[in-house]
Amino acid sequence: MKNKKSLAILIAVFIVLLGGAWFLYSRLGSDPASGQLVAQSTSETPASSESTDASGSSVSAESSASSGSSGSSENSDSVETPAPDFTVYDLDGNEVRLSDYIGKPVILNFWASWCGPCKMEMPDFQSKYQELGEEIQFLMINMTDGSRETTDSASAFISEQGYTFPVFYDTDSDAAIAYGAYSLPTTYFIDAEGNAVARASGAIDAETLQTGIDMIYSGPETPPET
Repeated sequence: MKNKKSLAILIAVFIVLLGGAWFLYSRLGSDPASGQLVAQSTSETPASSESTDASGSSVSAESSASSGSSGSSENSDSVETPAPDFTVYDLDGNEVRLSDYIGKPVILNFWASWCGPCKMEMPDFQSKYQELGEEIQFLMINMTDGSRETTDSASAFISEQGYTFPVFYDTDSDAAIAYGAYSLPTTYFIDAEGNAVARASGAIDAETLQTGIDMIYSGPETPPET
C-alpha cells in the first residue's frame, strides 16, 4: 500500500515537472508558427508591449495608428516610438550602444544558444545579413546570463555554425530589461531615425523577416533621370 502511494506521488511530481517544462519552453522558445510581426503602437514603448501568447498565433501585422496601414504612419500628427538605448559588449569586451547606429536601419534580435527556435531562424538572418549587411545594421543580442549562457558558449556556437552577422553580449541584461525581452527569440525592427517600428515575438520565417525589413528599409534610392 505504501509503495503504491509513493508511486502515485512520483507520477504526480513527474506530471507537474512536464507541465512546468512545457510552460517554460512556450515562454522562452516559442514555436515558429507563433512568430508574429506587430507594428509598434504610437503610445507605447517597446518594454511595455504585450507579448505573443503561448498558444501560437498566425503571422499578422497591425497598424501603429489603428488605421490598418503597415510600417510607419504617414500621418504627420502621429507620435514616433523612440527605441530605448542600451549598452552591450562585443567579444573583446568593448561597449556598444544602439545609439551608435542612428542613421541606419537596425534589426535587433534577442537570442540564446540553448533556444531551439532561435537557432531555427538564424539561417534566414544570416542570409539577409549577407544580402543587406551594408545597408541594415544587424544586432544579434545574446542573453548572456553567465550561467546557462556564457560569452564562451555563445561565441563557440556562432563559430561552429559559421555565422558572420554581428553578435553582442548582454552581460548586464541592460538590453533585455530595456526591451522587456522575457521570451526568446524576440526581434525588433528600428528605422534609421531610431524609432521602433515593429516587433516579433517567437521565431520568424524568411517572409516575415522580409516584411519587417520592408517596414524600415525601402532599398537604395534611384537617382533622378536627367
